[in-house]
Amino acid sequence: MNNKGFNWFFPIMIVALVLFFVANSMGDSTGKTIDEDGFFREMQAGKIQRVLIDKQAQKADVFLTQAAKTATVKKDDKSNPFSGLMMAPKADYSLKYGDLRLFLEKFDAIRMQNPAIKTSKDYAEGESPLTSFLIQALIWIAILGVFYFLLFRKMGSGGGPGGQIFSIGKSKAKLFDEKERIQVTFKDVAGLEGAKEEVQEVVDFLKNSEKYTKLGGKIPKGVLLVGPPGTGKTLLAKAVAGEAKVPFFSLSGSDFVEMFVGVGASRVRDLFAQAKAKSPAIIFIDEIDAIGRARGKNNFSGGNDERENTLNQLLTEMDGFGTDTNVIVMAATNRADILDKALMRAGRFDRSIYVDLPELHERRQIFDVHLKKIKLDDNVDREFLAKQTPGFSGADIANVCNEAALIAARNNHTSVTKQDFLDAVDRIIGGLEKKNKAIKPSEKRRVAYHEAGHATISWLVEHASPLLKVTIVPRGRSLGAAWYLPEERQLTTTEQMLDEMCATLGGRAAEQVIFNNISTGALSDLESVTKRAQAMVTIYGLSPNIGNISYYDSSGQSEYSFGKPYSEETAKKIDIEIKGIIENQYDRAVQILTENKDKLDALASKLLEKEVIFREDLEEIFGKRAWDPELTEKPVTNTIPDTKEPQEEILIKEKEGDSEIQAPESPTQL
Repeated sequence: MNNKGFNWFFPIMIVALVLFFVANSMGDSTGKTIDEDGFFREMQAGKIQRVLIDKQAQKADVFLTQAAKTATVKKDDKSNPFSGLMMAPKADYSLKYGDLRLFLEKFDAIRMQNPAIKTSKDYAEGESPLTSFLIQALIWIAILGVFYFLLFRKMGSGGGPGGQIFSIGKSKAKLFDEKERIQVTFKDVAGLEGAKEEVQEVVDFLKNSEKYTKLGGKIPKGVLLVGPPGTGKTLLAKAVAGEAKVPFFSLSGSDFVEMFVGVGASRVRDLFAQAKAKSPAIIFIDEIDAIGRARGKNNFSGGNDERENTLNQLLTEMDGFGTDTNVIVMAATNRADILDKALMRAGRFDRSIYVDLPELHERRQIFDVHLKKIKLDDNVDREFLAKQTPGFSGADIANVCNEAALIAARNNHTSVTKQDFLDAVDRIIGGLEKKNKAIKPSEKRRVAYHEAGHATISWLVEHASPLLKVTIVPRGRSLGAAWYLPEERQLTTTEQMLDEMCATLGGRAAEQVIFNNISTGALSDLESVTKRAQAMVTIYGLSPNIGNISYYDSSGQSEYSFGKPYSEETAKKIDIEIKGIIENQYDRAVQILTENKDKLDALASKLLEKEVIFREDLEEIFGKRAWDPELTEKPVTNTIPDTKEPQEEILIKEKEGDSEIQAPESPTQL
């Protein structure tokens, strides 16, 4: 008996050896004898396979053939239940001979008279029965020893195949303490200033709890990190583990899930028991939505839900009886809307930290971190790279830096240049270039006019995103693509959304104006404008005919309902309104392109000639863009350091602060 529980190996080993001894003793005692006349009679009948002569003991062991053994001996052997445990084959009969010389003469005479008899004779080595018994016992002990190390030890440690049999209810959390340090610190986390401040306070509370408790403060029970994928939630938790001088337990939400009933709840209890034993401690659960989903959803079986039991146990451990220990739970998810309300209340996850996509100055800091290990060219400007990647997450920026290094190595560059970074951004957004893709001249001309239509509308309407680059080289699944630089906004007006929809429909409108027919190449454009128009009508309340009504459900409960939150009559009005918005912007795009058909032709011709055109090429045809976002008001934030940059004069009218930060538009596909 020890702290890991009773070891069953030794009782099993003792029982096995006892059965072995009994089998051998009973096997020796139940052996049958035969006289010489009976032996030679059976020999002449062809039933004896071999005879083993022991000169010292003056006896011989007789072994029957398989056919004779099946007919006679097997029936009698059933009386011995331990016969299957015998290692060595036992003789079927024991023969006591008189004179060995006379016995051998008669044996040879029978063999000479009947050559068909295959009975062989042999002589024993003269080993003692005790030696044979000990050898067999040692073989059994060796087998049991191998069985112990391959099965019991593996199961008990939880490692290897089948290691979960005896430790199924144990927690799988990985412990980081003073013996195993993590190299990631807060210095490695760029941006996320607000989130870092919050988690630093948690770490400081565990290190210097008296500083807070003497003023009557209580330790927070939990910190929830929420945000889009790739924004640095797990990295922030790694930094906490690297900074904290307390034990840090890390695991994923899926580690609680198992096919056996009650395992998840058992692992939760074991996890908190380990953390309490090493208090103060931090528990980090990544992707907590695997077990924290709201209860009572999609449980049509009517039975006991294993995931709900796991969640109930987690709720009890975080805020129940006996939870006065210094254990803080950190969790990360990008689906906070589906988490259970009981998990989100104060006293469990006291703080919810939103980790948003990085802004311009934060992207610059992230580039500084990831560019440390890259050999850069002198012309690489970090400010420029940050401006070229609006809507990129921290993981996306890391991918851009890595992809740029790979492209530079592929082109045999001695350092990573500015063009390598631009190519990396293009490849991540648009896909791999397919220069060898066969395309008809007529289709290529249609693609050129399609992309030229997008570029023309975006240049001539006020609120459309400024153009960066247009290409008719196939990329990914698209035959042509246009890159735009969306403004980083916090608010979006109706006019801005309508202008962006008009620019998106510019490709199909150009086909209508030039060719007087349309193609299937505007699929992605139509999908984009349909979603925007639907959002305007049903979510943002920007349609005068529908009114100031939003059917958006931020709690996420609507995905479990079977009906719509509006009537059939309202649904018809919504459909009519969505169609009207799209058709109005399409007619507007056709009108703009018709009025500027000569400039559209010039742009398409240049695109057919160069295959790739930039902003400078559009300025040659259209002139300077009047409403350049660089000339409008600059964003103001308290976290941007004052670099004393010269203020640019506002040439045109002031614009209101625009909409929420948009992810980079996927290239307009054809």
